[in-house]
Amino acid sequence: MDTNYRNFYRCLYLATGGFLPVKPLSQHLYPGDFFQIRNGEMMVLGNVFRKGILDQSDCRFDRGVPLNPAAWDFGDGVSKPYSGRGSGQNAIEGQFEFSKQLLSFANKGSFFFRAQAPRSVKILNWADIQQQLIIKLTQTFYSFREIYVVTESVSAQAWTLAVADAEKAELEIATETENFGLVDIFGHADAKTIQSRDIGFYHREENEKPAFFRAKKLAVQEERLEVFISELLTAHQDRDEWASSFYNYNFGSPAYTPAIPEVAEASVLDMLHAGELNPNTALRYFRWASTNLDDVERLFLRYGNER
Repeated sequence: MDTNYRNFYRCLYLATGGFLPVKPLSQHLYPGDFFQIRNGEMMVLGNVFRKGILDQSDCRFDRGVPLNPAAWDFGDGVSKPYSGRGSGQNAIEGQFEFSKQLLSFANKGSFFFRAQAPRSVKILNWADIQQQLIIKLTQTFYSFREIYVVTESVSAQAWTLAVADAEKAELEIATETENFGLVDIFGHADAKTIQSRDIGFYHREENEKPAFFRAKKLAVQEERLEVFISELLTAHQDRDEWASSFYNYNFGSPAYTPAIPEVAEASVLDMLHAGELNPNTALRYFRWASTNLDDVERLFLRYGNER
């Protein structure tokens, strides 16, 4: 899946208050699934309940929670230059009426999405289990330094997505089903493609599998990160003087402020002394954070470069 789909992933996250589609869209996720993002792909490693990391009795679930359908019906860069009723002639059945709609996509990556009757299953008592999950996933069961855990999964009665592969793409659809005068037929079960131009993806999914989710990700405690950055800045202050003395050579002393990379969180853990991180200290270093748009970007990066 190339970066053409990034716009849809970003917009769905913003429109639905933090839900993300699975990647690829044929995959599905359940509450308790844990995964990593590697080379732009979601790699599901297991489920905390199926693996025995948590007992079912540890968790309370809310099932079949109806979500606001308006938040799951949106598009970006799409106009509807034509919607209307028409009639045709069939040699066997005679004259028939149909509804027709034309969708115009302004840019590559423009899309239209509609989900019908979205419902979720979610972990209700995340606050009660989050600390033991940190200890078990980083120390006693596994030694993860980076992991996502699904806290809520969404399935829909059906969902439909169309994504443009180029500027000025078009999709024309029609249905013979009586719709009481309504002509917005995108996502209709009986809608058929009349013609399309430069549409990279057009799919209607009728299996109620959980294709959308919310998750928590492992992160470094803020205070530990602040201490590490402070120590790193201090260590850089006399770095040039030390180098000149140690190598007995004048390298010069350029004045600059060292940049702290965005991967500082990982560096905090890499710089721990042997034995410093253990089941008794894990909660001092780790916390859970909600997924955000940075995680969307990670889904569309391949070895640090866009595809």
